[in-house]
Amino acid sequence: MAVIARNSLSGQGARTITRTTMTSSDTMTYIEGAGEILVLSNDTGGALTVVIDGDGASAAFPVAGVGTVNLSAGYSTGAIGAGVTVAIPLDTIREYLRGTIALTGGTGIKASILTA
Repeated sequence: MAVIARNSLSGQGARTITRTTMTSSDTMTYIEGAGEILVLSNDTGGALTVVIDGDGASAAFPVAGVGTVNLSAGYSTGAIGAGVTVAIPLDTIREYLRGTIALTGGTGIKASILTA
């Protein structure tokens, strides 16, 4: 189990980004409203789907115009193809990130969190 690396982009000039190689189950921390971005780079040979699951996510979350949505299964990235990098602005999925956050399904993906 690895903790996804957090990288600050504050200041001037180039930054070295630390990436964490994901295992079968990893963790991360999230600071709401901080503009954090989770970057997932699939350097493996096949498509992988990462599920991001906060253990405090609601089983009955009201969404205007939709109704009640169950968030307890976590946020799925969908298949991330080999050689593909995706970026997820974490504030856009904040309701999935309540409590202790686990990331599964991404064995071999390189992950990092970028902060301002």
